[in-house]
Amino acid sequence: MKIGAITIGQAPRVDVTADIMDIFGGQVELIQVGGLDGLTKEEIASFAPAEGDYVLVSRLTDGTSVTFAERHILPRLQEAITQMEEEGCRLIMFFCTGSFPETLASKKVPLIYPCEILNRVVPLMTKKSSIICMTPSPLQLAQTEAKWRNYVREVTSVAASPYGPFEDLEKAAEQVKDMDGDLIVLDCIGYTQEMKEMFARKTGKLVVLPRTLLARVVSELTDVKSMPI
Repeated sequence: MKIGAITIGQAPRVDVTADIMDIFGGQVELIQVGGLDGLTKEEIASFAPAEGDYVLVSRLTDGTSVTFAERHILPRLQEAITQMEEEGCRLIMFFCTGSFPETLASKKVPLIYPCEILNRVVPLMTKKSSIICMTPSPLQLAQTEAKWRNYVREVTSVAASPYGPFEDLEKAAEQVKDMDGDLIVLDCIGYTQEMKEMFARKTGKLVVLPRTLLARVVSELTDVKSMPI
């Protein structure tokens, strides 16, 4: 089956596909497009968030990360959706856990947002309705906590980028291991399976990894071998 994957950064997201393609069992042809494709670093720098902006963090193809305001890339994301429809994708998933406006739309196929899956599944996974949320940037702490308070009783947000040194993530794991939350949400598509395993090992807590959760949900629609590619 041909499916689309939209990253808010630059495609291809080889860091994400390294953890998820085995989940699809060879049944998927993946078409990737990025919201920042074709832009220079100078052009991307002009997308820097201002006060009140919804802040996003993503990865460029050179492995570096960038922080920018969502509003700058919404038209480019809509173009990516239209392109994938024209290329025959049966569904489109987003490689981003952020929230997106309903103005983004597909005329033909489902749009699958990790945040919509997380919003419904995470409350079922925490007995105490208390979570620890890892997010890439300090600029995202307030918006992350405000979002999750709609779904759980208590949330503590901690900034540690999946695109920085691994040692910083290990320090963050030490920081949160004695916190009250019984579930850690790695709230960015950039966090890897290796990072999930490290957080689980160092904290003894349950950990949710969005990229593999997304892939497992999507694989429910792609694992019928008789379907046309």
